[in-house]
Amino acid sequence: MLIVQKFGGTSVGTVERIRSVARRCLATQAAGNDVVVVVSAMAGETNRLLELVNQVSPEHLEREQDVVVATGEQVSVGLMALAIHALGGKSSSFLGHQIRIVTDRSHSRARIQQIEPQRLRAALDRKEIPVVAGFQGIDPDGAVTTLGRGGSDTTAVALAAALNADACEIYTDVDGVYTSDPNLCPPARKLDRVSYEEMLELSSLGAKVLQIRSVEFAMKYKVPVWVKSSFNDGPGTLICEEDPSMEHLVVSGIAHDRDEGRISLRGLPDQPGIAAKIFAPLEAAEVVVDVIVQGTPKDGRTDLSFTVQRNDLRRAAVVVGKVVSSLGAVEMETDDQVAKISVVGFGMRNHSGVAARMFETLAREGINVEMISTSEIKISCVIHDKYTELAVRALHTAFGLDAVPPNGEHGSMQNKGTP
Repeated sequence: MLIVQKFGGTSVGTVERIRSVARRCLATQAAGNDVVVVVSAMAGETNRLLELVNQVSPEHLEREQDVVVATGEQVSVGLMALAIHALGGKSSSFLGHQIRIVTDRSHSRARIQQIEPQRLRAALDRKEIPVVAGFQGIDPDGAVTTLGRGGSDTTAVALAAALNADACEIYTDVDGVYTSDPNLCPPARKLDRVSYEEMLELSSLGAKVLQIRSVEFAMKYKVPVWVKSSFNDGPGTLICEEDPSMEHLVVSGIAHDRDEGRISLRGLPDQPGIAAKIFAPLEAAEVVVDVIVQGTPKDGRTDLSFTVQRNDLRRAAVVVGKVVSSLGAVEMETDDQVAKISVVGFGMRNHSGVAARMFETLAREGINVEMISTSEIKISCVIHDKYTELAVRALHTAFGLDAVPPNGEHGSMQNKGTP
């Protein structure tokens, strides 16, 4: 088997942890597998480099920022290859430009367009363990690019696809994908399997386990992805294609995202093309819009609200502010104290009553729903940020996701959907 193993920053945060990862990689090879390793920068290193960039130039160029922050992974791959050698193995380190991981020109958030894996195949033929720098690539002009936070996940899955690997294992500081964030919801439990679609929704809705683009790659190229812990030998969680048995679990997880900000426009003219005039400039400014809600027209006027990432809120407000004044809107409001709560489940396709249970649960806790968004396998509600923890825990219990306590008792509301 050919296995791509990715290790995050906490997994390689110290010399001893690097040695531990090297032993794990060698053990995988000794079991008869070919192994390609992808590593992130050591824990905290990317933040340190970004701080240096900001100290030198607060209004910096993203092209030069990429040159600086990509060096974190260069240190990691060199140390990992050395550790494998020191333990009796054979290894070579590779940076993005050496493999030719070609991306577009969107610095700090580049997308992989092509991978040339010949040098990795040659290293594997020599019985080496190639160690690849995650998070980085080069654009068509040869400039260094980075893939955004969590980009090493995408590097690993993309390499697995390019190499036609049998599996991609993502090692991190958690031992799998949970029904919710255990730090926010202690009763959360680990899932054995999650479909690509569910994981895609969970990642886009705030789950931090995998970068969303890595899940997109996995789903497109049907790469089996395991999420495992670097610190134990647990089986982890498999991200894979849907299975009919997955439909029995109506809701698989509760996600939350506090990185939300809302813009509300009051008294917009109810005319064709108004929405386009608002969102086109946002697209040009590369502001990602999430939930959009438009009110019922009255007297030729309507209201429109939408959410963006919280760190984009001020920039989005400036862009929209220039447009709405010319459209004759009555007022514009911004709110940086909102959060998005979502229930996700493959089984929602064939079960009714999920929305009713979600809204009843939030109402029972006195939580007002400000915006609603749905897809085939998720329902999202925008609420006040201060209710995030309460909402997550209440919904987790309401859909029967709490871990069974030692005495075997369980909450009365099971995850079967409401008729």
